[in-house]
Amino acid sequence: MTMSADTAAAPPPAVSPAPFAVGLTGGIGCGKSTVADMFAARGATIVDTDQIAHALTGPGGDAMAAIVAEFGAEFAAADGALDRARMRALVFAEPAAKARLEAILHPRIRDAALAAAATATGSYVIYAVPLLFESGSWRARVARVLAVDCPESLQIARVMARNGLPEAQVKAIMATQVPRQLRRELADDIVSNEGDIADLAPQIERLHDLYLAFSKRTTTIPSQRL
Repeated sequence: MTMSADTAAAPPPAVSPAPFAVGLTGGIGCGKSTVADMFAARGATIVDTDQIAHALTGPGGDAMAAIVAEFGAEFAAADGALDRARMRALVFAEPAAKARLEAILHPRIRDAALAAAATATGSYVIYAVPLLFESGSWRARVARVLAVDCPESLQIARVMARNGLPEAQVKAIMATQVPRQLRRELADDIVSNEGDIADLAPQIERLHDLYLAFSKRTTTIPSQRL
């Protein structure tokens, strides 16, 4: 096949630089959703992996066929969604079941999250990933990690009030997550959320300005390491 001179000389299509990305994480009850909403109000694109997971395991969700094949039809509720209470009980009783569930969900969550980020229109992207450090792979996909932090006693009180779970179950969930001190050590940035919205606002504003600055650097100097 012979190419014309015009065709042969055509430049390759332009590739848009990847958006500056932050990983937002924190223990259960720390207030990740509140913090994410505040960044979204300032123009960031939020990619919430919890929301993606709920969609994947909702009625007709893309992960449900694989979950039913792996665990049995009894793990699907009447509407076709995941029976979350039954699955939660199984995962806590059998650690191997947790790994089997994650093998189904994690690749699907990752692919959906990256697809959402690829079409982001915000000034930068924040991936809200509750188990960012625990997953082992998300750290390499973001330029910085922001941890939302509060005392463990406050985490327990918030989750008991919000979800109606007994204290022992909240503590069991927390035991599966990275300890608070280690999370603080691994994070690049920390937001303290042990007060009210008024206490959060100046912290979010400062970090938003920082992330905007980094975003502009990655746009104009793609090869520069942050």
